[in-house]
This record gives sequence, structure tokens and C-alpha cells, in this order.
Amino acid sequence: MCGIAGLARAPGAPLPPDLLARLDAALAHRGPDGSGRHEAGDMLLVHRRLAIIDIAGGAQPLAAPDGTTLIANGEIYSYRELRRDLLADIPFATESDCEVALHLYRKEGIGFVDRLRGMWAIALHDPRSRQLLLSRDPFGIKPLYIANTRFGLAFASEPRALIAAGLVTPEVEPRARDELLELQFTTGRRTILRGIERVLPGETLIIAAGRVVDRHRRPALPEGGPETIGEKEALARLDRALEESVSLHQRSDVPYGLFLSGGTDSAAILALMRRMADRPVVAFTAGFDDPSAADERAAAREAAQAAGAAHVEITVTEADFLRHLPAIVDAMDDPAADYAIVPTWLLARHARADVTVVLSGEGGDELFAGYGRYRSALRPWWLGGRAMRSRGILERLRLRRSPPQFWRSGLAESAERVMLPGRTRLMVAQAADIAEWLPNDLLVKLDRCLMAHGLEGRTPLLDPAVVAASFCLPDRLKVRGRLGKWLLRAWLERHFPAARPFAPKQGFTVPVAAWIARSGQRLGALVAADEAIAEICAPERVRALFEAGGKLAGFAAWTLLFYALWHRVHIRGIDPGGDVFDVLAAKA
Repeated sequence: MCGIAGLARAPGAPLPPDLLARLDAALAHRGPDGSGRHEAGDMLLVHRRLAIIDIAGGAQPLAAPDGTTLIANGEIYSYRELRRDLLADIPFATESDCEVALHLYRKEGIGFVDRLRGMWAIALHDPRSRQLLLSRDPFGIKPLYIANTRFGLAFASEPRALIAAGLVTPEVEPRARDELLELQFTTGRRTILRGIERVLPGETLIIAAGRVVDRHRRPALPEGGPETIGEKEALARLDRALEESVSLHQRSDVPYGLFLSGGTDSAAILALMRRMADRPVVAFTAGFDDPSAADERAAAREAAQAAGAAHVEITVTEADFLRHLPAIVDAMDDPAADYAIVPTWLLARHARADVTVVLSGEGGDELFAGYGRYRSALRPWWLGGRAMRSRGILERLRLRRSPPQFWRSGLAESAERVMLPGRTRLMVAQAADIAEWLPNDLLVKLDRCLMAHGLEGRTPLLDPAVVAASFCLPDRLKVRGRLGKWLLRAWLERHFPAARPFAPKQGFTVPVAAWIARSGQRLGALVAADEAIAEICAPERVRALFEAGGKLAGFAAWTLLFYALWHRVHIRGIDPGGDVFDVLAAKA
């Protein structure tokens, strides 16, 4: 896990002063173990390293004898197999997992990305073709952003680096802002920061003379409809896939652990880690001291004890929320107004004292169909079925001065793209979430909250073998009655019954509504007075919202609070070092 950045300069373009130093400094938190640079003609690359594999010898950039040079953020889990099966005749300079990508490119060209199994954002300079290649893994586990500037095409692991280097001026894109306020995340290629785009999940770009000249895409999911398979065979196949993936995701030269909730996804990973472990698993769980939250610590504790894991619990309090929220929002330069950023950031800060890598259960609900919205999507409208995310967060309360017009257009376009022949309604709903919600909310949250503390997050459920064993299952092996994730639950019942997989699911909640309500009058006045909020909502409505209480009002208040802080920190440049009240009251 690292940070990468650079510039493919346009012919004859000037360079901003101290460009490489600014990029390096802006990404230092992603790579506290060292930095490296590559300058060749009009190509400039910067790498910040978090050492995970080949600690002594794996520094980047990595260069081949012909001058081809690579920097990467991520892990290629299958590097040993690739070295043995495809690259046995090539002398390697390091034991780094990322060096296989360099030599695969030299051997197979742009198709090398189809050989990779892992998570990655790669920048590769080929001096023979005078081109830069940028590639991102199919699920978008690792972030990568680009900006077309007057200097050429710039890229970075985080938008903040492009801004700090003077390549982009921080301005809000209104359409993406409306998506954030109604959906809690933004969709597609466009970010909320005008002029900064995402490299899409699975996308590989070819850049020449400072501009994109070609794009390729590796899909995350197989095409076609459900396969014909029985439960017994599906369970056996799933067991093989999970074991293989967790084994690969445990490859590390540094200590690693697990983020353990009370749910089935992380419990499945714990079961496999226990199966293969030669030492106790270290598991970390966050809970809350507020009765309005569904606290998962008891279920996680029971599972950890059954697995013989060393279990570390932290309690997230209202005081933590008010004190640390500006710093947490500071980490979310590509914003996701997901309240789970609060416990994730705090848990990562705690875990970093013991481990450098954590495995996490992201992707399980999407691949195995765990969300209630999938069951709703399966029902016809006359039985209560409805489209996912059909109403926005602020729209439901009519908080805005004028209704947003296009906040669902990105979702609608994405839904059309994933509606492939043969897929069931359930598969389409899953694919839509995997295309947008997963990379632009859950995975960006995991990346930013962990990398803020120099901690690597790994997601064993987002693996080609697990995808092959899950996505094309018949609907009946995913959803039965009111239960989703049927096959994964059945697997847990057989292999780790202590996880109580068929117990009613609580759902993960963070008590932000209760925390906000106790300071509602003071917070409401500050948020209502913020210029970014006043542009969107009438101040008197905002103040009333923060004082109203209740689940729906509390969620909307959280969304406005998040956006007010985000705008102050990332657009207006206000120091996030104080508590919530300090940052909301500060003058730019």
C-alpha cells in the first residue's frame, strides 16, 4: 500500500515550481517508509512507500534494463505464481510483488493487467513508445485520479495531491455535489472537484504527449445469467475459493490482523484465517456507548473467542465524534458521507499500533446479495418493490431551496450499462452497486480512513475466485424469504457455527443522529450559517432540522454537517485541527 503521483508533460509545457516535492509531501501519509522519484524527459513519477513485502529491497520506482519504469500502489497477491509460471526465465531485481507487473508488461504489453490478481493502481513509463500507462484494479479497491492541466496530464492516488501541487484549483462541481447530498457518494468518472476525474475501476489508460490516447477496461464481473448448480456443489466450490483467497491475502512480511464486525462477511474471513493460522488471529472491533446504536461487539466477541483470536475492542463516543470528525473529513478528499467513516478511522488509528495490514469484509453484501434493497428490487411494485435509491436524502425532507435535477442520472446510466442479457433483476441490482456504491463509497472510505494512519486494508471477498463462486449463483442460493447471503450463511453454519449466521441481522448503525441531537441547537446554527450550506438550503430550515431529532432528520443533519466540514477543509482551506465547533466557526 503506497501513494503514487506524477505528470506526463505536454510538449513544450512549463513545470510548476517544486512539483515533485509537493506531490511527495501531499502523499507522505500513504507511504511513511520512504519515497522515490523518476524523471525522464517529459515523464515525472513520484512514489511513497508503505513497506509490506520485501521490506529491505522492494523500494520503488522499479526499472527494467530497457528503461521501462513502474510505480504502484497496492498488492499483487499472485506474484509468486506469476514468477514461477510465466516469468521463470526473467531475472528479478527484488522480491517485491509489484515487480511482476513490470516484467509482464514487457512480455505481453497492455494485456498484462488481465494476469494480475490483487488490488492496484499502477503507473508505468515505457520510454520506447514514449507513453505512460495508468491502470486500476477491476473493483476499484485502490484509487487513482487524473487531471488534464496546462502542464499535461497529472495523476495521483488522492485528489489532494493534485491540488497541493498547484495543478488544480479546488472548486466544486455542482452536479456531483448534488449526488453527494442525495446519495452520500458520487458516481462515475467525474468527482466533486472540478477538473479531477477518476480512473474507472478496471480501466487502463494510455497517455502520449500529455493526453489520453486510448482506454481499455477489464470487467469485475462475469457476463451472462445464473448458472445451474446445486447447493452442495456450490458450497464446496465456495470453500475452495474462500480458502485460496484468504491464503493469498495473508501474504505479508509485516504483522496483520482483521477488522471484525458482528456480521457474516468478516466472520467468514475469521474462520478461514483460523483454519490456516499458525498463531492467534488479531481481531479489532469498534462499538458505541449510545443505546440508539446496534452494538456488534458482543457477537464479534463470541466469534473471536470461538476462533481463539486475540480480540481488541474500542468504544467510539460522542466526544470522539465531536473531537475527531474534522480530521476524519480531512481524510475524505474524494467525499463519501458515510457515517461509518467515524468508527473506521478511529479503529484504524488504534490498530496501527499493533499491525500494518488488516483484512476486511467489504464486498460480501454486494457479491452474495445481503442488502434489504436487493430483496425489495426483486418484488414487483404492487408488492412493495421499488428501485434502489429512488429518493434522495435531502429530497425526502424538501430541505433544498430548489430541487436538484440530475442527481440520479449517474445511477441510471450505470444501471443501463450493467443490464446485460441473461442477468436476473437481482444480478443487475448487485452489479449496479458493485459499479458505483462499492468503489465510490465503501472502498474509498476504507482506503482513506486506513491510509490516514499508514495502514493497509485488504478485501479477500473481492477476489476473482470468490466472484466466480458467488456472482452467478442462482437467485435461490443468494436470497430466501427475508434472508440474503444464503450460501455464505450456509457455509458458515457448516464451518463456523459460532458466528450464528442465521440469526437476525442487526444492521450496522452509528449513532450520529443522537450525537448531533444533543448539540443540535449549537450545531444547527453553525451549519446553517456556512456559506456552502446557505447556497443550497434556507438557514431556518437547517436550524429546524438539527433541532428536530428522529432518524430521518438525523441522517439529513449528518449529511449537511459532513458537507459543511468537507467544503471548509477541502475548498476553503480551513485547518481541520480543531473540533467540530472550532472548524465550523473558523474564518477562512
